[in-house]
Amino acid sequence: MFETVAQMLSYPFMVRAFLVGSLVALCSALLGVSLVLKRYSMIGDGLSHVGFGALAVATAVNAAPLSVAIPIVVLAAILLLRIRSNTRIKGDAATAMISTGALAVGVMVISMTTGMNTDVYNYMFGSILAMSAQDVKLSLILCAVVLILYVFFYQKIFAVTFDETFALATGVRANLYNTMIAVLTAVTIVLGMRMMGALLVSSLIIFPALTSMRLCKTFKSVIISAGVLSVICLVVGLILSYFCAAPAGASVVLVNLTAFLVYSVLGIARNARRG
Repeated sequence: MFETVAQMLSYPFMVRAFLVGSLVALCSALLGVSLVLKRYSMIGDGLSHVGFGALAVATAVNAAPLSVAIPIVVLAAILLLRIRSNTRIKGDAATAMISTGALAVGVMVISMTTGMNTDVYNYMFGSILAMSAQDVKLSLILCAVVLILYVFFYQKIFAVTFDETFALATGVRANLYNTMIAVLTAVTIVLGMRMMGALLVSSLIIFPALTSMRLCKTFKSVIISAGVLSVICLVVGLILSYFCAAPAGASVVLVNLTAFLVYSVLGIARNARRG
Protein backbone atom coordinates (compact mmCIF):
# COMPACT_ATOMS: atom_id res chain seq x y z
CA MET A 1 0.00 0.00 0.00
CA PHE A 2 2.64 2.50 1.09
CA GLU A 3 4.89 1.48 -1.79
CA THR A 4 2.07 2.14 -4.24
CA VAL A 5 1.38 5.57 -2.76
CA ALA A 6 5.10 6.39 -2.80
CA GLN A 7 5.30 5.36 -6.41
CA MET A 8 2.33 7.56 -7.26
CA LEU A 9 3.85 10.57 -5.49
CA SER A 10 7.17 10.01 -7.25
CA TYR A 11 5.65 11.56 -10.36
CA PRO A 12 5.89 15.37 -10.31
CA PHE A 13 2.58 15.78 -12.15
CA MET A 14 0.75 13.87 -9.39
CA VAL A 15 2.31 16.04 -6.69
CA ARG A 16 1.24 19.16 -8.62
CA ALA A 17 -2.25 17.74 -9.06
CA PHE A 18 -2.69 16.96 -5.35
CA LEU A 19 -1.27 20.31 -4.24
CA VAL A 20 -3.09 22.63 -6.62
CA GLY A 21 -6.22 20.48 -6.79
CA SER A 22 -6.68 20.47 -3.02
CA LEU A 23 -6.40 24.25 -2.80
CA VAL A 24 -8.74 24.82 -5.75
CA ALA A 25 -11.23 22.33 -4.29
CA LEU A 26 -11.12 24.13 -0.93
CA CYS A 27 -11.64 27.56 -2.52
CA SER A 28 -14.46 26.22 -4.68
CA ALA A 29 -16.26 24.65 -1.74
CA LEU A 30 -16.10 27.79 0.41
CA LEU A 31 -17.40 30.02 -2.37
CA GLY A 32 -19.90 27.38 -3.44
CA VAL A 33 -21.80 27.56 -0.16
CA SER A 34 -22.61 31.23 -0.72
CA LEU A 35 -23.35 30.72 -4.41
CA VAL A 36 -25.74 27.82 -3.76
CA LEU A 37 -27.56 29.64 -0.95
CA LYS A 38 -27.90 32.76 -3.12
CA ARG A 39 -29.05 30.61 -6.06
CA TYR A 40 -26.05 31.75 -8.09
CA SER A 41 -24.61 28.25 -8.54
CA MET A 42 -24.97 28.32 -12.33
CA ILE A 43 -22.57 31.27 -12.46
CA GLY A 44 -19.77 28.75 -12.08
CA ASP A 45 -20.94 26.83 -15.12
CA GLY A 46 -21.29 30.02 -17.15
CA LEU A 47 -17.85 31.29 -16.19
CA SER A 48 -16.27 27.94 -17.06
CA HIS A 49 -17.58 28.34 -20.61
CA VAL A 50 -16.17 31.84 -20.73
CA GLY A 51 -12.87 30.41 -19.52
CA PHE A 52 -12.89 27.88 -22.34
CA GLY A 53 -13.40 30.66 -24.87
CA ALA A 54 -10.56 32.66 -23.33
CA LEU A 55 -8.22 29.65 -23.29
CA ALA A 56 -9.05 28.97 -26.93
CA VAL A 57 -8.10 32.54 -27.85
CA ALA A 58 -4.89 32.29 -25.80
CA THR A 59 -3.97 29.05 -27.55
CA ALA A 60 -4.63 30.61 -30.96
CA VAL A 61 -2.30 33.56 -30.28
CA ASN A 62 0.32 31.47 -28.42
CA ALA A 63 -0.16 33.40 -25.18
CA ALA A 64 0.03 32.12 -21.61
CA PRO A 65 -3.40 30.52 -21.00
CA LEU A 66 -3.92 31.59 -17.38
CA SER A 67 -2.69 35.15 -17.91
CA VAL A 68 -5.29 35.59 -20.66
CA ALA A 69 -8.16 33.63 -19.15
CA ILE A 70 -8.16 35.08 -15.63
CA PRO A 71 -8.78 38.77 -16.52
CA ILE A 72 -11.35 37.84 -19.18
CA VAL A 73 -13.32 35.58 -16.83
CA VAL A 74 -13.14 38.17 -14.03
CA LEU A 75 -14.59 40.79 -16.38
CA ALA A 76 -17.28 38.31 -17.43
CA ALA A 77 -18.19 37.72 -13.77
CA ILE A 78 -18.60 41.44 -13.15
CA LEU A 79 -20.61 41.83 -16.35
CA LEU A 80 -22.81 38.91 -15.40
CA LEU A 81 -23.66 40.51 -12.06
CA ARG A 82 -24.52 43.78 -13.80
CA ILE A 83 -26.79 41.99 -16.27
CA ARG A 84 -28.46 39.99 -13.51
CA SER A 85 -29.34 43.22 -11.72
CA ASN A 86 -31.22 44.34 -14.85
CA THR A 87 -34.84 43.28 -14.38
CA ARG A 88 -35.30 42.96 -18.14
CA ILE A 89 -32.96 39.96 -18.27
CA LYS A 90 -33.46 37.25 -15.66
CA GLY A 91 -30.47 35.65 -13.95
CA ASP A 92 -30.63 32.26 -15.65
CA ALA A 93 -31.10 33.88 -19.07
CA ALA A 94 -28.09 36.14 -18.51
CA THR A 95 -25.92 33.18 -17.53
CA ALA A 96 -27.04 31.16 -20.55
CA MET A 97 -26.49 34.09 -22.90
CA ILE A 98 -22.91 34.74 -21.79
CA SER A 99 -21.89 31.07 -21.44
CA THR A 100 -23.20 29.94 -24.83
CA GLY A 101 -21.80 33.03 -26.53
CA ALA A 102 -18.34 32.47 -25.05
CA LEU A 103 -18.45 28.75 -25.89
CA ALA A 104 -19.36 29.59 -29.50
CA VAL A 105 -16.44 32.02 -29.73
CA GLY A 106 -14.07 29.37 -28.39
CA VAL A 107 -15.26 26.70 -30.81
CA MET A 108 -15.06 29.13 -33.75
CA VAL A 109 -11.52 30.24 -32.86
CA ILE A 110 -10.38 26.64 -32.48
CA SER A 111 -11.93 25.54 -35.76
CA MET A 112 -10.19 28.38 -37.62
CA THR A 113 -6.75 27.93 -36.01
CA THR A 114 -5.43 24.83 -34.23
CA GLY A 115 -8.37 22.50 -34.66
CA MET A 116 -9.54 19.97 -32.05
CA ASN A 117 -6.12 18.90 -30.77
CA THR A 118 -5.05 17.41 -27.44
CA ASP A 119 -4.78 20.79 -25.69
CA VAL A 120 -8.39 21.61 -26.54
CA TYR A 121 -9.52 18.21 -25.27
CA ASN A 122 -7.70 18.85 -21.99
CA TYR A 123 -9.40 22.23 -21.60
CA MET A 124 -12.80 20.67 -22.17
CA PHE A 125 -12.45 17.58 -19.95
CA GLY A 126 -9.36 18.30 -17.84
CA SER A 127 -6.00 16.62 -17.44
CA ILE A 128 -3.61 16.28 -14.50
CA LEU A 129 -0.79 16.49 -17.03
CA ALA A 130 -1.86 19.94 -18.23
CA MET A 131 -0.33 21.97 -15.38
CA SER A 132 3.16 23.32 -15.82
CA ALA A 133 5.46 24.45 -13.01
CA GLN A 134 4.59 28.07 -13.83
CA ASP A 135 0.88 27.27 -13.61
CA VAL A 136 1.44 25.72 -10.19
CA LYS A 137 3.19 28.81 -8.84
CA LEU A 138 0.48 31.14 -10.13
CA SER A 139 -2.25 28.83 -8.83
CA LEU A 140 -0.73 28.66 -5.34
CA ILE A 141 -0.48 32.44 -5.13
CA LEU A 142 -4.02 33.06 -6.36
CA CYS A 143 -5.52 30.33 -4.15
CA ALA A 144 -3.80 31.90 -1.14
CA VAL A 145 -5.27 35.29 -2.08
CA VAL A 146 -8.76 33.79 -2.43
CA LEU A 147 -8.56 32.06 0.97
CA ILE A 148 -7.18 35.14 2.75
CA LEU A 149 -9.88 37.40 1.32
CA TYR A 150 -12.61 34.89 2.16
CA VAL A 151 -11.48 34.55 5.78
CA PHE A 152 -10.93 38.31 6.21
CA PHE A 153 -14.39 39.22 4.85
CA TYR A 154 -16.19 36.19 6.26
CA GLN A 155 -18.72 38.19 8.28
CA LYS A 156 -19.64 40.38 5.31
CA ILE A 157 -19.99 37.35 3.04
CA PHE A 158 -22.22 35.72 5.66
CA ALA A 159 -24.38 38.84 5.81
CA VAL A 160 -24.95 39.21 2.06
CA THR A 161 -25.50 35.46 1.68
CA PHE A 162 -28.41 35.14 4.08
CA ASP A 163 -30.17 38.52 4.03
CA GLU A 164 -28.90 41.01 1.48
CA THR A 165 -31.71 43.48 2.22
CA PHE A 166 -30.89 43.55 5.93
CA ALA A 167 -27.20 43.82 5.14
CA LEU A 168 -27.87 46.89 3.00
CA ALA A 169 -29.98 48.41 5.79
CA THR A 170 -27.13 47.98 8.27
CA GLY A 171 -24.64 49.71 5.98
CA VAL A 172 -22.98 46.70 4.38
CA ARG A 173 -21.99 47.38 0.77
CA ALA A 174 -23.73 44.32 -0.59
CA ASN A 175 -22.95 45.03 -4.24
CA LEU A 176 -19.25 45.25 -3.45
CA TYR A 177 -19.18 41.91 -1.64
CA ASN A 178 -21.33 40.22 -4.28
CA THR A 179 -18.81 41.40 -6.85
CA MET A 180 -15.95 40.11 -4.71
CA ILE A 181 -17.60 36.68 -4.45
CA ALA A 182 -18.07 36.62 -8.24
CA VAL A 183 -14.46 37.68 -8.89
CA LEU A 184 -13.05 35.08 -6.48
CA THR A 185 -15.26 32.47 -8.12
CA ALA A 186 -13.98 33.49 -11.55
CA VAL A 187 -10.35 33.09 -10.46
CA THR A 188 -11.07 29.72 -8.86
CA ILE A 189 -12.92 28.47 -11.94
CA VAL A 190 -10.01 29.29 -14.23
CA LEU A 191 -7.51 27.60 -11.92
CA GLY A 192 -9.64 24.47 -11.72
CA MET A 193 -10.22 24.21 -15.45
CA ARG A 194 -6.76 22.82 -16.15
CA MET A 195 -7.49 19.76 -14.03
CA MET A 196 -11.29 19.41 -14.15
CA GLY A 197 -12.06 20.80 -17.59
CA ALA A 198 -14.54 23.48 -18.63
CA LEU A 199 -17.46 21.03 -18.63
CA LEU A 200 -16.87 19.65 -15.11
CA VAL A 201 -15.19 22.35 -13.03
CA SER A 202 -18.49 23.81 -11.78
CA SER A 203 -19.07 20.52 -9.93
CA LEU A 204 -16.40 21.59 -7.42
CA ILE A 205 -18.64 24.52 -6.51
CA ILE A 206 -22.00 22.77 -6.44
CA PHE A 207 -21.47 19.27 -5.03
CA PRO A 208 -19.66 19.94 -1.71
CA ALA A 209 -22.16 22.61 -0.66
CA LEU A 210 -25.24 20.57 -1.58
CA THR A 211 -23.78 17.43 0.00
CA SER A 212 -22.96 19.15 3.29
CA MET A 213 -26.44 20.68 3.47
CA ARG A 214 -27.92 17.16 3.65
CA LEU A 215 -26.62 16.84 7.22
CA CYS A 216 -25.35 20.23 8.43
CA LYS A 217 -27.74 23.02 9.36
CA THR A 218 -25.62 26.06 10.26
CA PHE A 219 -23.60 28.22 7.88
CA LYS A 220 -20.31 27.57 9.65
CA SER A 221 -20.85 23.82 9.86
CA VAL A 222 -21.76 23.66 6.16
CA ILE A 223 -18.61 25.61 5.25
CA ILE A 224 -16.34 23.38 7.33
CA SER A 225 -17.98 20.20 6.05
CA ALA A 226 -17.91 21.38 2.43
CA GLY A 227 -14.23 22.33 2.61
CA VAL A 228 -13.13 19.04 4.17
CA LEU A 229 -15.38 16.95 1.95
CA SER A 230 -14.26 18.71 -1.23
CA VAL A 231 -10.57 18.08 -0.53
CA ILE A 232 -11.19 14.43 0.41
CA CYS A 233 -13.27 13.80 -2.71
CA LEU A 234 -10.61 15.39 -4.90
CA VAL A 235 -7.81 13.29 -3.38
CA VAL A 236 -9.83 10.08 -3.70
CA GLY A 237 -10.81 11.02 -7.25
CA LEU A 238 -7.20 11.61 -8.27
CA ILE A 239 -6.14 8.29 -6.75
CA LEU A 240 -8.88 6.49 -8.68
CA SER A 241 -7.87 8.35 -11.80
CA TYR A 242 -4.27 7.20 -11.38
CA PHE A 243 -5.01 3.53 -10.72
CA CYS A 244 -7.84 3.21 -13.25
CA ALA A 245 -6.20 5.36 -15.95
CA ALA A 246 -9.42 7.41 -16.04
CA PRO A 247 -9.93 11.15 -16.64
CA ALA A 248 -9.23 13.11 -13.47
CA GLY A 249 -12.21 15.43 -13.77
CA ALA A 250 -14.74 12.66 -14.28
CA SER A 251 -13.26 10.63 -11.40
CA VAL A 252 -13.53 13.54 -8.98
CA VAL A 253 -17.13 14.26 -10.03
CA LEU A 254 -18.16 10.62 -9.55
CA VAL A 255 -16.64 10.56 -6.07
CA ASN A 256 -18.52 13.78 -5.24
CA LEU A 257 -21.73 12.23 -6.57
CA THR A 258 -21.20 9.16 -4.41
CA ALA A 259 -20.65 11.36 -1.34
CA PHE A 260 -23.85 13.27 -2.15
CA LEU A 261 -25.85 10.05 -2.31
CA VAL A 262 -24.36 8.78 0.96
CA TYR A 263 -25.07 12.06 2.77
CA SER A 264 -28.60 12.11 1.35
CA VAL A 265 -29.31 8.61 2.67
CA LEU A 266 -27.87 9.52 6.07
CA GLY A 267 -29.97 12.69 6.14
CA ILE A 268 -33.15 10.80 5.31
CA ALA A 269 -32.37 8.18 7.94
CA ARG A 270 -31.72 10.85 10.58
CA ASN A 271 -34.96 12.66 9.81
CA ALA A 272 -36.91 9.39 9.89
CA ARG A 273 -35.40 8.49 13.28
CA ARG A 274 -36.29 11.91 14.69
CA GLY A 275 -39.79 11.66 13.25
